Amino acid sequence: MFGKKKALSIEYDKENEIPVLKCSICNGEQVAGFQNLHTGGFREIAFIRSPHDLEEFKERCGVTELKKVY
Repeated sequence: MFGKKKALSIEYDKENEIPVLKCSICNGEQVAGFQNLHTGGFREIAFIRSPHDLEEFKERCGVTELKKVY
């Protein structure tokens, strides 16, 4: 009856955006989101605090690898 909530999938425009992990070289912060292929703009989705957060984001997007952007 009371189970674990299933994470909703994240929809994005696969023709114009790619999922990326934006990393700060100064303080090590990581933010997962989508980068527009044409403009280079970044749309922030989730702040990554642990490896579990990263795995959850990849699962919700349906990807196995993320490109790192600095």
